[in-house]
Amino acid sequence: MAIIPYLLYEDVAAARRFLSRAFGLKNYGATKKAANGTLLHAAMKLGDDLVMMGFPGPAYQNPKKLGHRTQSLYVMIKGVDRHFARAKKAGAKIIEEPGNTPYGQRRYGAEDREGHQWYFAEEIKRGTASKRRSSQS
Repeated sequence: MAIIPYLLYEDVAAARRFLSRAFGLKNYGATKKAANGTLLHAAMKLGDDLVMMGFPGPAYQNPKKLGHRTQSLYVMIKGVDRHFARAKKAGAKIIEEPGNTPYGQRRYGAEDREGHQWYFAEEIKRGTASKRRSSQS
């Protein structure tokens, strides 16, 4: 079974450029454009996982305009600290610095340019969380 998020963006083309630069997603499959050239639908991949996105129309308000989050994605990756550095350099708004969780993952959180929240995490080896905590003290 696959669960595929479908995110709404006021500017799908700009979202694709940002998601590629900041988070490493790659364009995937066919796109759909309006007669005026506005990108209405696209998909991107991160590894084997797919994210779809679309333009919902002029009445839509993204999380940034609403002033609050409407969802968050939790994405398992390898190399969280490297990924974090890339996202930060690309201008992602960092909402949580990299850190170890009590449930054995290292993660960070960021927002894309329209306010969608993304958390990227990786499993850490047993004992790593306590070692990192004690070395940071």
